[in-house]
Amino acid sequence: MKRHTAILLLLAALLVGCTGDTDDIGIVARVNGAPIHLSQLEFQHDQFQEDSVGAYVPSVEKLRREYGEILSDLIVQELVVQELARRDLSVTDEELRKAEDAVRADYPEGAFDQVLVEEYIDLKSWRTQLRYYLAQKKFFQQVLRPQIKIDYKEAEKYYRDHISDFYLPESMRILVVRGPSRELVVKAVDKYLKDHDQMSLATAFGEVETREVVVREGRLSAPWRTALTGLKPGQASDVLTDRFGFEALVLLERSEAKVLPPAQAYPLVEEALLEKKMESAFEEWLSATLAKADIQVSEHLLESASKPGEGDSGGSDAVTEEPEEPADQTMDQVPPPDVSRDDMRQDDGEGQDPADEAIPMDQVGTDSGI
Repeated sequence: MKRHTAILLLLAALLVGCTGDTDDIGIVARVNGAPIHLSQLEFQHDQFQEDSVGAYVPSVEKLRREYGEILSDLIVQELVVQELARRDLSVTDEELRKAEDAVRADYPEGAFDQVLVEEYIDLKSWRTQLRYYLAQKKFFQQVLRPQIKIDYKEAEKYYRDHISDFYLPESMRILVVRGPSRELVVKAVDKYLKDHDQMSLATAFGEVETREVVVREGRLSAPWRTALTGLKPGQASDVLTDRFGFEALVLLERSEAKVLPPAQAYPLVEEALLEKKMESAFEEWLSATLAKADIQVSEHLLESASKPGEGDSGGSDAVTEEPEEPADQTMDQVPPPDVSRDDMRQDDGEGQDPADEAIPMDQVGTDSGI
């Protein structure tokens, strides 16, 4: 999720130190009474830092900033969960089970649990974050999305104002035929040009591999550019040699440079406008929710941030310190491990993916104790 300065400042105005009750040991914050545990904070931090483990020893100030940013994320996620509960839209155990099963299905039997062990990932913490992820997805789809309308005039204006974003350069659709010898590649290409059956090549020539690619002409490698020069659709290049073997290129289709017409560009326009409006709607909801929320953070966390030489005097400043981020970065929902969102792409009907060119379309912690 993108971290917004305004949101973190609102959080700072609401933060109140928790007392040191024994029952609060291991809790770093409460959101309207609901606890956020230190284990959740540590789990998220470990996931974000897994690629740099052992690379360096982070400073206390850097750790404080990272934990503060993660905690702010967890607070927002808990507010989303509570909003869904008020609307009787909470993520059910069945929905959680199905989502977990979908992740496990991407692994061979038993491999998912093995990965958890090898990566020191606590399954309970992973499921907690998966539930948060599902809650945010449901919140955006079932709460925010129905509120948003896109007027056709608005879409037309966006298209006109961003017409250059819908320019598609010249591209080629190519069949690449590879094999261990020049003679085998030549025979495979001849057979394809005769019957135009790509699938039969693997049967007829077991060592031959084929793949179909779409390449923009400006991104062709020098050897491919030379080999394709002068070819017409349906013709094949000479056999090329490289250190990996032999290959030939069959030009299937050449698409001229063009600008996507409004009808084909509309899905991309709608996606861009929807993303902006969803972000605006979320920030509006979050600002109103924070204004009446009871958010408490461990007094030990606040005190540790006010030690001389470790930052500004205000305890909440440690919570709100925020690294500078590009202004045009969009909100991103934090996915659980091994869960990814499908790319939103729109095919222009000619094998080219216009989304590539069309629309160039936030965390405090110490040891336990409160």
